[in-house]
Amino acid sequence: MTCGHCVAGVSEKLGRLEDVADVAVDLVPNGVSTVTVYGTANISPEAVRAAVSEAGYKFAGTV
Repeated sequence: MTCGHCVAGVSEKLGRLEDVADVAVDLVPNGVSTVTVYGTANISPEAVRAAVSEAGYKFAGTV
């Protein structure tokens, strides 16, 4: 991710997932940004990966 628009896109996709309460992004332009997903229950790792991919980004971490 390189900008606030990128952050908004990923946050929006993740925020649509069931049981997601909040999404926090530590933006590192042209580097590896960190996304933290907070929820009220068990959030599917596969759903998180899919949402990041649908937003146009590569998931490169752990859930």
